[in-house]
Amino acid sequence: MRPRAVPAAPRGPADARRHGAFGGEGRNSVFLAEQGLVVSAWDGAPSAVAKARALAEERGVPVQYEVADIETWDWPEAAYDLVLGVFIQFVGPEARARLFDRMKSAVKPGGLLMLHGYTPKQLDYGTGGPKVLENLYTPELLREAFGDMEIEVLESYETELDEGAGHVGMSALIDLVAVRR
Repeated sequence: MRPRAVPAAPRGPADARRHGAFGGEGRNSVFLAEQGLVVSAWDGAPSAVAKARALAEERGVPVQYEVADIETWDWPEAAYDLVLGVFIQFVGPEARARLFDRMKSAVKPGGLLMLHGYTPKQLDYGTGGPKVLENLYTPELLREAFGDMEIEVLESYETELDEGAGHVGMSALIDLVAVRR
């Protein structure tokens, strides 16, 4: 699954770009690496990282993967041209605020932060994502959380997903693309 905004991610020469992504099972990190970008990705689940490494090897692209905990990972300051988070809605509001701040700080000035997730309407569909309302994103929540960045895209929409057992069927989604000032 690629958020609608991901094709816009590559900007400038590939060898000058470092991209950080939450790894999951590797679909997005491998996609970015296939575009010629230098990609670092991590996930808290060793099984997800193993699947991601296997996918990168199968596709013949280099991706630096590591197993790391979202709360204790040492986010590098201003290290990435792009930080990408896809379906990372597994933390409540308090931890989410810390996570968003860490994500923003890891983006270089002029770099992008991209976020893709579910809106509250997803609870009506029940086709994936968190079952807790407070973990879902609204345009207002993202506008407030990323108001210190230049928001280029903030779009909620509905579409059919077919991304494995956890993400199948009509879904209520939201995308954010923001530039660090």
